[in-house]
Amino acid sequence: MKRSVDPQKLKSFSQNHVKFYLKYSSFVFKALKKPSFQKFICWMLKKEKIEEQIVSMVQVKVLPFRRNNGNGVAGKCNTTRGRIRIYPKTIKFCQIFKQQFGQNILFAYAGNRARAALIHELLHLKYEEDEKTVRELSREYFCIFTQKQCIKSGRSLFIYTMIFNSNQRQEISFKRLNHFTCKGKS
Repeated sequence: MKRSVDPQKLKSFSQNHVKFYLKYSSFVFKALKKPSFQKFICWMLKKEKIEEQIVSMVQVKVLPFRRNNGNGVAGKCNTTRGRIRIYPKTIKFCQIFKQQFGQNILFAYAGNRARAALIHELLHLKYEEDEKTVRELSREYFCIFTQKQCIKSGRSLFIYTMIFNSNQRQEISFKRLNHFTCKGKS
């Protein structure tokens, strides 16, 4: 796993934006490298019978990526080459998110969004063209990981809901935090 950036693209960003994205990618890189998550990924790969050597590289990209329709991308997988790329949210999104929920929740969201994206992209190695199956399994596996982390942090299910129900993000309140379950809100 490594962090990567296209130096040519960096030139189109301000120095403050570059600093922000470098910090973001560093934080995400550390979140993905945590032993508890790495252990979980190994377990998931074995359970899905996805051989580890199929994955040639995982890159944590420094700059966000947008599709032609303007939508942001959390991750991409080249199944032929076994290369996975994880992308950050935009600085604008992070600023608005931080105002609504605070810095600690933003950090939790960024790390868990990257974890969910990596799970999703790894599943594409087995279920290349079956997006429906990949999405369902991504939710299930991320839910399993989240439940294991729930003991450590009461925010885990809240973050799970934010990642997998992004269209409902504006409606989520901290008062409802304890009412979320993985099965009931997918």
